[in-house]
Amino acid sequence: MTQKKIAVTVDSVVFCKVNNKFKVLLIQRKKDPFKDEWALPGGFVEEGEDLESAAKRELLEETGVKVDSMEQVQAFGKPGRDPRGHTISIAFLSRIYCEEDLKPSDDAKDAKWFGIEKLHDMKLAFDHDEIINVAQQFL
Repeated sequence: MTQKKIAVTVDSVVFCKVNNKFKVLLIQRKKDPFKDEWALPGGFVEEGEDLESAAKRELLEETGVKVDSMEQVQAFGKPGRDPRGHTISIAFLSRIYCEEDLKPSDDAKDAKWFGIEKLHDMKLAFDHDEIINVAQQFL
């Protein structure tokens, strides 16, 4: 029996608090799957790379935001969450207290801060709405 590969990715949930309200950082995807849709910054873990290091790298590459510390939230691996194949994502949470200037690049077409209350009206890529809901419990 041949074993299918399972990919490991990381996603960063970055919350900032402005005027006692929380905002979350999202990127607009440049490529398929979910091209042009909003998602959390993240991507594939490279061979030999630490999970938290991968999350920090992807966050910096896609948004220009550099964080010192992250907290691992949970793993998400429901089959079908990624149309490219079975992918397990490890979600990380960062809290910052200002809206940093964003410099979208790499796989991100755009990057913006969104008020958490606005997310209810949005359809996010993959299962990122679920990841944000779980991460909010850590605020």
